[in-house]
Amino acid sequence: MMKAFVIRNQGKGIEAWKLVERPDPKPGPGEVLVRVRAASLNYRDLMIASGVYGGPLKDDLVPLADGAGEVAALGDGVTRWKIGDRVAGAYFPTWQGGPMRPEYFERQVGARVTDGWLAESIVLPESGLVRLPDYLSFEEAATLPCAAVTAWVSLFEAAVRPKLGSTIVVLGTGGVSLFAAQLALAEGLRVIATTSSNDKAEKLRKLGVRDIINYRETPEWHEEVLRLTGGEGADHILEVGGAGTLPRSLQAVRFAGTVTLLGFLTGTDLKVDPLPVLFRASRLEGVVVGSVQSFEAMNRGLEATKIRPVVDEVFPFERATEALAKMKAATHFGKIVVRVA
Repeated sequence: MMKAFVIRNQGKGIEAWKLVERPDPKPGPGEVLVRVRAASLNYRDLMIASGVYGGPLKDDLVPLADGAGEVAALGDGVTRWKIGDRVAGAYFPTWQGGPMRPEYFERQVGARVTDGWLAESIVLPESGLVRLPDYLSFEEAATLPCAAVTAWVSLFEAAVRPKLGSTIVVLGTGGVSLFAAQLALAEGLRVIATTSSNDKAEKLRKLGVRDIINYRETPEWHEEVLRLTGGEGADHILEVGGAGTLPRSLQAVRFAGTVTLLGFLTGTDLKVDPLPVLFRASRLEGVVVGSVQSFEAMNRGLEATKIRPVVDEVFPFERATEALAKMKAATHFGKIVVRVA
């Protein structure tokens, strides 16, 4: 038997996560059993627990899309992995490459029908696993599948890739924004970051970000972006806010620039004014994480730069609900992690 958290009473938020014992999973043909060492949270996990993430869930679904561990058993026909390999799982384990398709989205880990990483063991297809960068701990590597891959795809697999010296705007200090800031700085890009507090601003400076806007003190932050860029606007804005921030992002981007929509932390009740997009000849594109191939490409980039993920706090497995409560409080800087084994 293994311990796992499952979702019961969806819509109850933190109370929806229940610690249970369930039979150890066994890998079938082409599958791998991973002994989970760490898992990390995304805002999506809070939405699922709160009952505001679209689509039904299977009974007793194990949450969390992101995790890392060691290969513990192999199903028939598995040739890519051996016992003891350090691996993480792709957010969409059936999306190997190419454009996103509906069937890939339905198989996302920790939502709807595919059990996630908040358990002592998980079974995934061998093609849905990615080897960990050697220099990262399990806790650090567990943060990669969603936030890091999303940031990577947004910057380096976008329709228009930023050039050396381009100006990038990241909103807030969650996982995607911090990974994007780190990747952009390593690539020689200028980063402008928004944040809600002077304490978080100081942490951003320690990461190397020089231009920081406190959006509580400057709610019309898009005007400050324009000032910092000599009235031109930013080349690329990574938009994670949604309804509360997208209108300002569309005003802060330069002519022929790009706004990449990655999330909706401030809500989805939004009517988009198309005029800024039209009159600035800008691009508004959506990114939903990335493929296994994107994950592997990002890991090569991490190995070259030795970027270390920003981990806000690591919770023990039995206190995983406290990690979800911290996600709800939105006081974190970087990723929230649960140490499983």
